[in-house]
Amino acid sequence: MAQAARAWWPGGRALAWRLGGRLAPGLPAQSRTGFAGAAGGRGPAATARKGSPRLLGAAALALGGAVGLYYTARWHLHAQNLLAKRSATQLSLSGRLQLTLYQYKTCPFCSKVRAFLDFHALPYQVVEVNPVLRAEIKFSSYRKVPILLAQEGDSLQQLNDSSVIISALKTYLVSGQPLEDIITYYPPMKAMNDQGKEVTEFCNKYWLMLDEKEAQRMYGGKEARTEEMKWRQWADDWLVHLISPNVYRTPAEALASFDYIVREGKFGAMEGAMAKYLGAAAMYLISKRLKSRHHLQDDVREDLYEAANKWVAAVGKDRPFMGGQEPNLADLAVYGVLRVMEGLEAFEDLMQHTRIQPWYLRVEKAIAEAPQ
Repeated sequence: MAQAARAWWPGGRALAWRLGGRLAPGLPAQSRTGFAGAAGGRGPAATARKGSPRLLGAAALALGGAVGLYYTARWHLHAQNLLAKRSATQLSLSGRLQLTLYQYKTCPFCSKVRAFLDFHALPYQVVEVNPVLRAEIKFSSYRKVPILLAQEGDSLQQLNDSSVIISALKTYLVSGQPLEDIITYYPPMKAMNDQGKEVTEFCNKYWLMLDEKEAQRMYGGKEARTEEMKWRQWADDWLVHLISPNVYRTPAEALASFDYIVREGKFGAMEGAMAKYLGAAAMYLISKRLKSRHHLQDDVREDLYEAANKWVAAVGKDRPFMGGQEPNLADLAVYGVLRVMEGLEAFEDLMQHTRIQPWYLRVEKAIAEAPQ
C-alpha cells in the first residue's frame, strides 16, 4: 500500500481562492492576463528644464506616446503571429498522431504531460492506471507513469518519462521529424540512485533535437534555451519533491489528500477504503522521511513558499511567462507540478502567501484558450 501511495499526488477540487473570479485576499492586485505596464512617474516633458519651450515639451510627449503605441502594437502582432504559426503547424502534425496517456491523475509528472498536450492542442485518450495492480500497463517493462503510446501511421511508439515525452513531442512539432527517429535521441540508461536502487534515467531529456535554424526560430538565442532547460530540470529535481511533504504534512491533510485520490483514482471498493486510511497513515509517515531526505525546513511550507517566489523572480516583471508572450516548456512544467495540489490546504496557502498566483492564472488561461 505504501508503494502505491507514493505514486499518488493529490489535487483538483473546487478552489476557495478562485471564488467569484476574484484574487485571493492579501495578494497583489495584478492582471490575470499579464503584468500591467509601468505607470506613474513624470515623463520627459515634465522633467524638462524650467523655461524650455512648451512646443519642444509637447513634441517630446507626442514622440514618446507614438513610440509606446508602436511597441504595444508590435508586441501584439508578434504574439498573434506566434499563435497563428503554432496553430497551423500543430494542426498539420497533430492530425498524424494518435496519443494514449497512461497516468495517475494526481501524479505531478502526469500533470506536466497533460499541461503540455492541452496547451499544444494535441488530442489524446487517457487510461487511468490502478496504482496497486497496474494491470493497465502490464504490456510495458517500464513500470512507471506517465507512459505515452503514439501511433503515427503504421508506427507505434512508446514514450517513457514525462520530460522525454515533452521534449520528443515538442521536437516533433517544431521539426516535423518522424517520431520513431526522435525517440532514439533519448536513450534509457540504468543507474543507481542514492538509496542503492537501480533506476532508469534518460539521456538528453531536457534537450530539443532541433537544427540551428529551428532553435533560433523557437528560442531567439542560446540564453532562452538554456534558461528553459535549467528550470525544467529544477521542476523535476526540486519542486516536485516539495509536494508530498506539504500535502501529507499533518494527519488531517494526509486524510484529505487520500479522500480526493480515492474519489478520482481507479480503485475497487475495498482498495479505496484501505487506500484512504492506510494510505493516508503511510504517506504521513513517509512524508517525514522525505522531509529529512531532501533536507527541508521544520515547516515544509517555507520551502514551498521559497520555491514559488524563486520561480516568480526568475520569470521577472517584464514578461508574462518565462517563455515571453506565451508559456514555454518550463512554464508548463512548473504549472503542471503545482496543479496537483489544487483544492488542498497546501495549495490555498501557496496562493495566499507567495507571489505566484498571477502567473499561475495566466498559464491556466493560456492553456484554456489554446486553439483546438
